[in-house]
Amino acid sequence: MARAALIDHYRKLLPLTHRTPVVSLMEGFTPLIRAPRIGEIVGAQVYLKYEGLNPTGSFKDRGMTMAVSKALEAGAQAVICASTGNTSASAAAYAARAGIRCVVLIPEGKVALGKLAQVAIAGADLVAIDGNFDEALNLVRDLSDRFPLALANSVNPFRIDGQMTGAFEVVDELGDAPDYHALPVGNAGNITAYWRGYQAYKAAGYSRRLPVMLGFQAAGAAPIVLGRVVDQPETVATAIRIGNPASWATAVAARDESGGSIDAVTDDEILEAYQLLVRSEGVFCEPASAASVAGVIKRSKQHPFRKRDVIVCVLTGHGLKDPQTAVDCTKEVARCPAALDALAGLLGLR
Repeated sequence: MARAALIDHYRKLLPLTHRTPVVSLMEGFTPLIRAPRIGEIVGAQVYLKYEGLNPTGSFKDRGMTMAVSKALEAGAQAVICASTGNTSASAAAYAARAGIRCVVLIPEGKVALGKLAQVAIAGADLVAIDGNFDEALNLVRDLSDRFPLALANSVNPFRIDGQMTGAFEVVDELGDAPDYHALPVGNAGNITAYWRGYQAYKAAGYSRRLPVMLGFQAAGAAPIVLGRVVDQPETVATAIRIGNPASWATAVAARDESGGSIDAVTDDEILEAYQLLVRSEGVFCEPASAASVAGVIKRSKQHPFRKRDVIVCVLTGHGLKDPQTAVDCTKEVARCPAALDALAGLLGLR
């Protein structure tokens, strides 16, 4: 028997009505993968919430199924978003599924190729602006105020509602909330959503406790850590290259209410964790995703975890979102004559 769509499955905890047309690509229900080798490094039990296995390859699909469903209920004929990549890919796919127009603004030259390809092939109206993500977001907010365009960014509260389901799934899988929940922080909607999700699940009686929330920004795009807007954010982790997060205040609330922290990790730390994930655990994520693991490793050196601690690290997107970074991090392909002895010698076989 086919399972229910994600938001239908958690309907009791979401603002759906009998009139809401559920627009779904069968998102969610992503695996929670035990990471024993990373666990050895940090001295705790580590699990990876692998959101790269959503339909468009990122966690954005959780919020987008909700946002587009509610937009369709309200009679919208088009959605619009600003994006560093993953939001645009998701919005384009769900708009296509709903049969409505999608308009996407991106910062020129700042979006990974894998994400651009998804937007283009889905038929969205794609516009690159001479500016950063924050400027693009201001433009789409103004356009959605003036024209009949449903805003699909995480400032739309329905996006946050949909993304809460990630927390529900973690509790369903573990039997309770983890001790720590770590994730990358870019526009800060995801840390906001997970915290609200854990709170909602506990209030509904599905869990007994709440986790400590650990957020990690890239050092070159760390406005929350610095306490000020970063006008020109720069990082290899393109998905979190944001200098003025739309959900800044609610991310700080999640940090403070949970007794957690939001810290920064360098690009070198992100890329080291990015390679560690696939080489030690076999899990291929995009660079921004690895910020959660990089941050937990860094924190473990400063504030050791207990062996019994359960840590869930969200990997927000699939590695194929940014193939160029993967290519840049690997050795050149070895070349060899098509001869058995030559091949054995090259591989060091005796």
